Amino acid sequence: MADNAARPRHSRRSADAPMSDPGLAESFWRTVRRAARQVPFMEEVVAAYYCALDGQTPLPAKAILLGALAYFVLPADSIPDLLLGFGFTDDVAVLTAAISAVRANMTPAHRLAARQALAGQS
Repeated sequence: MADNAARPRHSRRSADAPMSDPGLAESFWRTVRRAARQVPFMEEVVAAYYCALDGQTPLPAKAILLGALAYFVLPADSIPDLLLGFGFTDDVAVLTAAISAVRANMTPAHRLAARQALAGQS
């Protein structure tokens, strides 16, 4: 992201630690690239990622988002992600529920950061 003004602020609080780990962040972006064609609302998923990392996001919203994002990233879930056409259906359900629950905490800055990050992925 070239424009730092669009990037959500991050704090050093321990609640930000799970997805700020370089290995987990790398896994997230790898999964985003792999699932981009199967998850129709990928921009919202990436906005949720930025919302979860934002120091201004309330802790309950972070917990919901981090749980859903971890489920999305981890290969062991209800329906293995490797099953072509079906692998991300359970992930989509979990992400949809989580994003719906915390939508009020997702800001225009999170969505802008998501658009910019996805534009850089292509």
